[in-house]
Amino acid sequence: MKREIIKIDEEKCNGCGLCIPSCPEGALQIIDGKARLVSDLMCDGLGACIGECPEGAIEIEEREAEPYNEQAVIREIVKFGENTVVAHLKHLLDHNEMVYFETAVEYLTEEGHKFSFIVENALDKVYQKSLSGEGCATGGCPGSKMFEFPIDMDEVESAGSLTAVVAVAPVELKSELRQWPVQMHLINPVAPYFRNADVVLAADCVAFSVGNFHQKYLQGHSLAIACPKLDSGKEEYVEKLKAMIDESEIKSLQVLVMEVPCCGGLVHIANLAREAASRKIQIKKTVIGIKGDVLFEDYI
Repeated sequence: MKREIIKIDEEKCNGCGLCIPSCPEGALQIIDGKARLVSDLMCDGLGACIGECPEGAIEIEEREAEPYNEQAVIREIVKFGENTVVAHLKHLLDHNEMVYFETAVEYLTEEGHKFSFIVENALDKVYQKSLSGEGCATGGCPGSKMFEFPIDMDEVESAGSLTAVVAVAPVELKSELRQWPVQMHLINPVAPYFRNADVVLAADCVAFSVGNFHQKYLQGHSLAIACPKLDSGKEEYVEKLKAMIDESEIKSLQVLVMEVPCCGGLVHIANLAREAASRKIQIKKTVIGIKGDVLFEDYI
């Protein structure tokens, strides 16, 4: 396939090696005194290395190259430890490469029994860096970028006129909440309402984005809410979800997250709990857009 990929001018390259640590994919090595691209599969073509070359020897070109393979990249990167994993994941977030980011997180989660010494800490550091705005391409966490949704005044005025004509009374929707408390730090994972229940684990912002959240997701379900970005003590969340699976024997778990990067941590927590549990259940992942639409939904 034809795609963008880096090109190294060997005549300009002096082998200084400054480009090596700036490649989060580990696609560059110094060989025979020159920087070399060791694998098309590992170069994402984003050019993080270009600004580090004092000789101007690196540029991006479009040519025939093997498709970039995030799973192959993350498989190699974990060998170099936690800091390299953090750098790579943050690099993907900074360039808004969410598909690659999700692939990396899913691989780390699935292989968590092998990489448990880095997975949780690495992801936590990435979310903390996003929270502080450190290194983000937008100057802050992508999930904190401000948006204002325009209001269609013609639609509002039309609805107001219709209401005035037919004297329609406001409809009060019934709450579908079946238990209290709902925050993960406060819930008892073996409470009666979790026994053999279908459980919804929702990021805090989801209910404020989905207009019919109660009717669409809560009917007949027990609820737990959490913020993977701002909450502390998330290790406790893994243990509580594990207890729900093993002791309360929940029937199903649906994880509802927002499209912003930091929300991916909730899926990671749920996967860790499933891996640690003796019972195996399916997890349904639902990604909600910031305007309340469903962007992705599937079993993982």
